[in-house]
Amino acid sequence: MKKIIIAIDGYSSTGKSTIAKRLAKALDYVYVDTGAMYRAVTLFALKEGFFGEKVDDASSLIEHLPNIQLKFVRDAKLGTCDMYLNDENVEKDIRTLTVARKVSQVAAIKEVREKLVHLQQQMGIEKGIVMDGRDIGTVVFPDAELKIFMTASPETRATRRYKELLDRGDKVTYEEVLKNIEKRDLIDSTRSVSPLRRANDAIEFDNSDMGLEEQFERIFSFAQRVIDKSK
Repeated sequence: MKKIIIAIDGYSSTGKSTIAKRLAKALDYVYVDTGAMYRAVTLFALKEGFFGEKVDDASSLIEHLPNIQLKFVRDAKLGTCDMYLNDENVEKDIRTLTVARKVSQVAAIKEVREKLVHLQQQMGIEKGIVMDGRDIGTVVFPDAELKIFMTASPETRATRRYKELLDRGDKVTYEEVLKNIEKRDLIDSTRSVSPLRRANDAIEFDNSDMGLEEQFERIFSFAQRVIDKSK
């Protein structure tokens, strides 16, 4: 059966990763969480002290990019892939609100995007991949056979993210989470390099009032139709 590339873009906390992981498992495809890659670079910048209120010294981060090695390592027991930064498992560290507050700033740096887009394109050479992020259908794989653009209201997304962080044991307020989401939306949509936007041929998918099962079933049906046409 011919394999395709599935690009899932959209705003933060719309559940892109959750759906993409499940879709990849159902299709026996490779899943790539590009957001984890940008978060890992952000974590690196934080650890190296490149941040104040913003990326105070982008030139230092750019200079260190060749020293940043990223890879996904599959956990055979859980069936998931963890993000490794320079051979260290940072999967938990990159999911904090501290990283979330800064990641859009790092993602707006041209040299960072160029490095990560190249890595992402290499991952998709053989197709059979589900990749989620902000610019997968517009920049990374503009010729992807199936493109989904996920959205939901900021309040819905903040509620979902707030619960997730509380379940992890993080001490945050709903107001902090909502403010972070609104700020990330603004930065992602207005940056000069690869801004977040829906590709002309992407299916817009508003999941504000959908449960996970309904979301998966609908998107899985989209994928099946495209794959059937590609045979």
